[in-house]
Amino acid sequence: MDSSSDTLKKNADAGTNSSIEPENTEPMEEKYKWWRYIPLVKATLRGDWKTAENFFQRDKSALTGPIKETMDTALHIAVGVGKENIHFVEKLVELMPVEALALENMDGNTPLHLAASVGNTKAAAMLVGKHQPLLYIGKSVVFYEGNYMLPIHCAALYGRRDTLLCLLDVTSDDQVAVDERCCAVFVDCLISSEFFDIALKWVEKYPRLALKRIEIYPARYSPQYYVPRRSALEAMAGKCSAFKSGSQLNFWQRKIYPLPQIKHIRMEKLRHVQALQLVKTLCEIITHYDGVAYDDVASRAMVTAIRKGVPEIIEEIADRFPSLIWKTNEHGRNLFHQAIENRDEKVFNLVYQMSDQRYIATNIIDYYNRWNTILHLAGHLAPQKKLSLVAGPALQMQRELQWFEEVKKFVHPGLIEFRNSDGETPETVFTKEHMHLAAEGGKWMKETASSCTVPAALIVTIVFAAAITVPGGNNGNTGLPVFYQKVAFIIFAVSDAFSLFMSATSLLMFLSILNFPCEQRDFLYVLPKRLIIGLLTLFLSITTMTVAFSCTLYLLFGQNKVWILIPVAALACLPITSFVTLQFPLLVALISFTYGSGIFGKQSDRMLH
Repeated sequence: MDSSSDTLKKNADAGTNSSIEPENTEPMEEKYKWWRYIPLVKATLRGDWKTAENFFQRDKSALTGPIKETMDTALHIAVGVGKENIHFVEKLVELMPVEALALENMDGNTPLHLAASVGNTKAAAMLVGKHQPLLYIGKSVVFYEGNYMLPIHCAALYGRRDTLLCLLDVTSDDQVAVDERCCAVFVDCLISSEFFDIALKWVEKYPRLALKRIEIYPARYSPQYYVPRRSALEAMAGKCSAFKSGSQLNFWQRKIYPLPQIKHIRMEKLRHVQALQLVKTLCEIITHYDGVAYDDVASRAMVTAIRKGVPEIIEEIADRFPSLIWKTNEHGRNLFHQAIENRDEKVFNLVYQMSDQRYIATNIIDYYNRWNTILHLAGHLAPQKKLSLVAGPALQMQRELQWFEEVKKFVHPGLIEFRNSDGETPETVFTKEHMHLAAEGGKWMKETASSCTVPAALIVTIVFAAAITVPGGNNGNTGLPVFYQKVAFIIFAVSDAFSLFMSATSLLMFLSILNFPCEQRDFLYVLPKRLIIGLLTLFLSITTMTVAFSCTLYLLFGQNKVWILIPVAALACLPITSFVTLQFPLLVALISFTYGSGIFGKQSDRMLH
């Protein structure tokens, strides 16, 4: 033992004289003191009260003291496990003194903060029932301007609605509202978690919250995540999915959206209604305050709504503050310039709700940027994130042409050939910007046509051979087909002939695409129309060929047994289903993009000025 001590002493003395600093000067006992609590931590996580109780009997300080490096107590850990550990929490709370319930960990969380964050409603109710002042103990947070957060903030921020409602029932609103900034942060948390109905109640009760702007991720703490100060209305402007225009509903969901009986759609629609009502209330409140509020809140929210593409908010703000529809960004572009530049049809469609002043708004020349008209902006290539929403370069090229043609309707005839500061007309800009996309679209068209040519040619060969070699052969005396009087034979003949004509038409359409020069303008109607005809006739030829083949099987092997039709029909559905699964979505997209109602048009009867 003495020898070991001397060796350690010499090493320590040598370390003192060394020029290299030791990596960790933390005392050994401080570094490893938490190890002895590992059995207690594991027992708490498992909800093993018997083991934990034995530990508390041996070490009474473990009942209220920290047992982890993060300064979490056993109660912090227990409430964080969730509702399945509630029996453990109940027994622990009974043993702990009241003042120990308010102990904070390294992050400033009390057990109630953690219970609210994880949604442990029973534990939260239990803690509040024993020590109600826990409701008003705040913890500091960096990303909300260093402001403190109460347990209700945590429940709102992490989207724990049941726990939030439980805490709000026992929390005094007026006591929270004493600090207006703290209250504004709470509303922001509610909006972040899309609890619009609760946020609406607080805004109606404390109208000044509509004007309060808070800072998210202050630059002095997190410059890479810095978000400028924002109001509740600005926060709503960033919630695109909270409104119908930004919801990702499929075709059938959009059709049943007006029906209240479908639970999932009903909840989605209720969320949209609540969000819009909150926006209306915020705008109504802002109108009752001075010009500072108008400039500092409404105009900023308008800019955010234009950038994010939320027409409902733009519409509401423009209705309350008509002059803001002419609001320009730092580059001097109004909302229609920005909508065209970002290919945001939802915002651009607001032009249809304006009076004839829309021709003034859409014919402003962008003096800040090379004297471009809105048609020049439409000539530029769309942002990649917008192009990627359309499948295939050919359809992307078609969508770009549709944008160009739609914008042209609002441009004064004298500006259609207007040259910008680079001497380029809108047509020149469009041709130059879309050269690569047109080449990719042409390649895609020819590859699609080439892949479809093979089955079309094969079907032509098969059904033609079937027509001249009818099932069962011909009668040697009369020359007529043996089964010519049977209904199944008549269906076979009609289906085979129809399949031959359709497949031949399909083959000709695909060959015409392969031999077509594929100019940019052709992507608007000519090429899509040919591809639609080719795919549609190919689908019909496959279907009728399958019907003809099924009739042949029935005639030769059915022997007038109707049940034979069941397996034959089931097998016949396989190629049809395969085509529908693989190619039919493309056909539907082509028809919709080319002959559908399109993405442009009046979306509301609400008049804007």
